[in-house]
Amino acid sequence: MAERIQKLIAASGLMSRRAAEELIRAGRVTVNGVPAELGQSAEAGRDEILIDGLPLPGREETLTVLLHKPRGYVCSMHDEKGRRSVAELVADLPQRLYPVGRLDLDSEGLLLMTNDGELAYALTHPSREIPKTYRVWVRGEEAETAAERLKKPMALDGRPLAPVKTRLLSAEKGSACVEISIREGRNRQVRRMCELQDLRVTRLLRVAEGPLRLGALPVGQWRELTAEELAELKKSEGAAAKKRGAHGDT
Repeated sequence: MAERIQKLIAASGLMSRRAAEELIRAGRVTVNGVPAELGQSAEAGRDEILIDGLPLPGREETLTVLLHKPRGYVCSMHDEKGRRSVAELVADLPQRLYPVGRLDLDSEGLLLMTNDGELAYALTHPSREIPKTYRVWVRGEEAETAAERLKKPMALDGRPLAPVKTRLLSAEKGSACVEISIREGRNRQVRRMCELQDLRVTRLLRVAEGPLRLGALPVGQWRELTAEELAELKKSEGAAAKKRGAHGDT
């Protein structure tokens, strides 16, 4: 039976009906790939309802996997340019899984995919503080000093960046490999930080997210999270949520 979209979102337990209406007005809700309109109806189980590209919590058995995203794949379910999608790499699973967060077309590495809408929404909260760790290969003049340069205070879009952790893994004249850990996850943050330091990125690989590690998982392959990993992931998000609450964030 078709019902108002905001009612279906509220029934999922994700948020109140009023909060759902605000998201619809902001254009953050889609139905079958099309931006939803306030007052529109849909049918649970038949229509695909997404918030910021992520599904609502449902009655389907939940599944969360860790995928080694290859370069050249987009992190979306529908791509208007016909490019390869990470959805193709988990198409053999009975559940339809959605990417949690983003890795751009030319980046690779650890990507979570799930049909657990509640978990996905928590992990992608704008004020999340779960650290993500990358290995970035750069070239440029004095690239061997990249680890120190990337720790310098910087701003993106007029806003200062939070401090980051870096570690030099290897270097030679004009090139280096640096490990960098960030918590904010702004759009293309690591690449843009490198640009600000006149460093050209030749490869970007995400190797960790919170308690999860990419390890030796082959490119293009996935594995299901263990019960222990899932518990640690939820624990880390719970700690971040508690910290947000202590600072008055919503």
